[in-house]
Amino acid sequence: MGRTKKGLTIVERAMADINGFEKVMRTMEQQVVMRNQSKSTLGNYMRRIAAISLSFNRLPEHISDDEINEYLTGLALASKTPSRSNFKHMVYGLRYYFRHIGQGKRAVNLPPIREDNKLPVILNQSELRELFSAPTLLKHRVILSLAYSAGLRSMELVNLKIADVDFERKTIHIRKSKYRKDRIVPLSDRIAIGLRKYLDAEHPFDFLFNGKQPNGSFSGTGLSWVMREALKKTSITKEVNLHSLRHSYATHLLEQGVNIVTLKELLGHADIATTLIYLHVAKCDIIKAHSPFDRLYPGKPCDGDNSK
Repeated sequence: MGRTKKGLTIVERAMADINGFEKVMRTMEQQVVMRNQSKSTLGNYMRRIAAISLSFNRLPEHISDDEINEYLTGLALASKTPSRSNFKHMVYGLRYYFRHIGQGKRAVNLPPIREDNKLPVILNQSELRELFSAPTLLKHRVILSLAYSAGLRSMELVNLKIADVDFERKTIHIRKSKYRKDRIVPLSDRIAIGLRKYLDAEHPFDFLFNGKQPNGSFSGTGLSWVMREALKKTSITKEVNLHSLRHSYATHLLEQGVNIVTLKELLGHADIATTLIYLHVAKCDIIKAHSPFDRLYPGKPCDGDNSK
């Protein structure tokens, strides 16, 4: 092949080694642009397609159903996490790929994905305070605090630009997130103070958090590293990651009286069923069942005469 494999991403390796992979990659990229779909989702799927193509040294359409099922079984058995994320994302990626090349029947015949019944792990307020004070760098403290304070997904955090933060209106504009939706979330007064201090000290350009990505942004991998390093300095023993801050944000808002419909909009969920899971972990005050009629006449016994 003439190319060294050192330093190449898995997609680049597949483009170099698998006949036809680069053409498929370019075609799918064009489809994403024309359909205004998520580039991050495509990237995730293509990494999975690259992995299975490299494993069999050929494109998925040339891999038999038995071989694919054996490969998926290996992923399912090897996964240590309850969500079996590697297995799930491979199935999603293959479905996307087969539909793209006109093999919809093969997409349907792939193993079904069982929904995870495990509830999200939530950090309490004491744990959050300990976490946010753990990083040495101001930038890292601001990253973690902002993720929780606004309930941001990882990619929303790295895509934030300085212009998206409106200090006067106390809002954060999240653009073209999952499901290609924009949304506005409140900017915490305390976070605003930390952000101003960070901006004065670091002088980021364009993106709120500059990094080593080609476009100048921070990377999702870098965010995960910040979270892991901060956790090492705390006494927190729960199995959490950066996304746990979003789970904690949603749960705490419910506990503080925010209604489920408002929470759905703040989180940017397409379906309220996704938001409802937080009702299972939130510790909300239980209101005794009653008739609303009794609240019409507070302090008066109901004797049937409402004219008094």
